[in-house]
Amino acid sequence: MSGTNPITPAVVDPIVESALLAIESANDYTTLRESRSQLVGDSSEISKLNATIKNMPNEFKAAAGALLGAARGKLNQAFAAKELVLAAEHEAKQLLAESVDVTAWTKNTPRGARHPLSLLQDQISDIFIGMGWEIAEGPEVESEWFNFDALNFDEDHPARAMQDTFFVEPAEQRLVLRTHTSPVQVRSMLDREVPIYVLCPGRVYRTDELDATHTPVFHQVEGLAIDKGLTMADLRGTLEHFARIMFGSEAKIRLRPSFFPFTEPSAELDVWNPKAKGGARWVEWGGCGMVNPNVLKAAGIDPEEYSGFAFGMGIERTLMFRNGVADMHDMVEADIRFSQQFGVTL
Repeated sequence: MSGTNPITPAVVDPIVESALLAIESANDYTTLRESRSQLVGDSSEISKLNATIKNMPNEFKAAAGALLGAARGKLNQAFAAKELVLAAEHEAKQLLAESVDVTAWTKNTPRGARHPLSLLQDQISDIFIGMGWEIAEGPEVESEWFNFDALNFDEDHPARAMQDTFFVEPAEQRLVLRTHTSPVQVRSMLDREVPIYVLCPGRVYRTDELDATHTPVFHQVEGLAIDKGLTMADLRGTLEHFARIMFGSEAKIRLRPSFFPFTEPSAELDVWNPKAKGGARWVEWGGCGMVNPNVLKAAGIDPEEYSGFAFGMGIERTLMFRNGVADMHDMVEADIRFSQQFGVTL
């Protein structure tokens, strides 16, 4: 034997006891994890002793390796057991810290609201879908033929004038911003087979100044029915049903003779609004009539076999006297307080 073994239980046991004491006294998961290297890792006293074995005489290496291996195993088991306990405590504390009191008052975060014009347009559409009608849409930049010619407007009709209609340049293209949703009715007659029952809601344009009762951009809803044997009685019955859903069961309508190029006979439509602001009264609501035979012919429908009726009204106007809105500015100025009065509806 050449000397004595420098790595003996007398040397190793105090190191193990000190490390075990440090592991046992640890009370924080994060701190324990951070001390792994000093207690059982490469920076620990046991690891440093283990690194000296290569320089020892061969006859001592086996005994020293076995002693240090047992020590490292004991420390690793103690560390793993303590880590498991502290990890469970750490997770429990995190869950408690991140818990939510579902009985506490929530913050009142303001929400937006759909515009009442959109809501009303959807409500009107739902009424006619429930009656078996279809919803039809068309372009807002429209051919002059669809907007005027096919609807029996004479070439010198005042509605074609620059003071009433937005014309799109270049003028030779004969395009306009549609002045009503009636072109959608013409497109529906060309695209569909009869019988036809369509509702045409949408945005329209006229050269009006913005004031309390007018706006250059507004919304209309128009209806068209083409079938065999339709009469003014069918038109009246449809409009009365519509009015009662819109304004209440006591609402009623009246038709006053009028003139429109695309209907004959034509009538102004008034509605008796029992809930009108300031008291029940008659209010002019829109126009209607039987589809002019010339319009049917322009769409390739035989007026001798089929007849039809049409009607139209402004959605802004409907909202004004249905809900007591006095000024058109409220509808176009995008003040969320105005929309919120009608409820936050998806």
